[in-house]
Formats: sequence, structure tokens, C-alpha cells
Amino acid sequence: MAALPAPQAFFLPRCEPAGGQRLALFHAPQAPYRGAVLFLHAFGEEMNKSRRMASLASRALAANGFAVLQIDLMGCGDSSGEIEQASWSAWVDDAVAAAQWLQQRHAGSLWLWGERSGCLLAAEAAPRITGTKHFLFWQPQGSGKLMLQQFLRLKMASQMQRGASKGVTEGLLADLADGRVVEVAGYRLSPALALGLAAASLQQPPAAVGASRLVWLEVTSRVPAALLPASAPLLAQWADAGYEVSSQTVAGPPFWQTVEIEDAPELVLATTEQLLQVDAQGQVQTQTQAQTQTQAQPAEPAQARA
Repeated sequence: MAALPAPQAFFLPRCEPAGGQRLALFHAPQAPYRGAVLFLHAFGEEMNKSRRMASLASRALAANGFAVLQIDLMGCGDSSGEIEQASWSAWVDDAVAAAQWLQQRHAGSLWLWGERSGCLLAAEAAPRITGTKHFLFWQPQGSGKLMLQQFLRLKMASQMQRGASKGVTEGLLADLADGRVVEVAGYRLSPALALGLAAASLQQPPAAVGASRLVWLEVTSRVPAALLPASAPLLAQWADAGYEVSSQTVAGPPFWQTVEIEDAPELVLATTEQLLQVDAQGQVQTQTQAQTQTQAQPAEPAQARA
């Protein structure tokens, strides 16, 4: 296979209220074109730990015909602003703007690909994005409140080394409720971001009848491999809402939280295979519908001979 072109790096301008610009990486699709994919990254240090995996998967998808856009949300990476200036609503706006940029250039269905907190962001942004939308979730967390609590416990862990861990999480939550910025693991977290995250959930947007898909992928080192217990009821809720749901576990390290940067190649492979399978099924359905419509058309009357 020929070497893939390097991704195109550019700044996506943003309008008020947040303003500024967002760093974006666009991976051009190799023929044949199969659809567009928007990647929404994880929060905090999980984003940094996952950059290599996101890049590997983006390149693999592009090599198989998908147009992939990665974006650094406000206050993250090389995008405008500091993290303490960011809000959850601004991040939702960023996701919508990035999706619109993709849709203006690439027709067809759009995959919203979230990792960890990015899954929550995808679900919240989706109702504001037009057209058929599919979802690809990497290691999703169903509760933003739980994610926030886990993040705040990093502060408690550092305080434990000083013998002063009691009530740390409660104190941070109280500060946020009072409108104060808190600092955790080097990140200055605003109430607008923290409380917005806490209110987020994997609430499924309305599904397009017979079209919308959810691909749910988890990485595990357990044997035998199994989905997390909290995943089953969430998958059932999406299926009940009309989504065609596919879930899979793959072997690998929890790369989003390991000390060293690690790869999970089976996750990249599963991601590509799942999206290719959905694309193949969609082509079959389109061909079947076209054949049905052709057969249903009345035959033209025979021409009378002169």
C-alpha cells in the first residue's frame, strides 16, 4: 500500500461567544470514499496519553476511505485559550462547528467518534448536527458526574502523600459550586466546564430509522474479556432508542492512563473493521432498495405498430 499523505494541520476559526481558533488535523480519505469521521478527544491528561492512538486510528481510517478530522477543543493543545477559560457549552459548540466543516466538504453519513469524555460530548452535540449520524465510542463513561469525581480524586491522591486527604473532593466540589476555579494535577478547572461535565450523560439522540449505528469498543486486559458491568444497560438504552448497536472488547493496555505512552493495536484494527462492516451493510441496503423500487415500477405500455 502506498504511503499515506501527512495530515493537513490548520486552525478552524471560531465565532463568539468563545471566539479564537481551534487546531485541527484533517486526514484525507483514500479512494473509495466511505464517509466522514470527527474525533472528539478525552479530557485532561487522558487526552495527552491518547494522542498517539488517536493518530494511528485516524490514519488507518483514512487509508480505508474515511475523511477524518481531529480537533483540539478550546483551551486544549494548541487551540486558543486556557483550560480555565473553557466551558462545557463551548466544547459542544466546537464539536458542532467541526462537524459542519466536515459536512460542507464531504457528503454522506457522519461518524461522531468519542473517547472517554468525548463520548459524552458527541452525544450532547449530535442533536445540533444535521444528517445521518453514527457513533463510535472508545472506552465510554456513561456519567459525567462520575468522570468529574474521578478527576478530582487526583487531588486527593496528591494530598494523601502529605497526610491531608480527608474531605478534599468535597472541598473541591464546594469551591466549584461557589463559582471558584480549582486546580487539579496542573489543570485549572472552571465551574462552567466542571459542572457542565458533571451534568452530561450518554443520553441517546433521536435515531434515523434504520440508519443510525452505535459501535462501542472497550479495551481490557481481563481474561476472559468482557464489557464493563455498567455498559450493558447503556447499550440496551441505545438499542431501545432505535440504534443498531455493536459492542466489542479487545485486548490491550488502558493507554489513556498508563505512565508511559502505549499502543493498543487491536483497538485500531477493531475500529477500522467495524466501520468498514457498517459501510458494506449500507451499500447492500442501498442496492436492495434500488432493486425493490425498480421492480415496483409499472411496465411501460407496448408501442403500437404502424
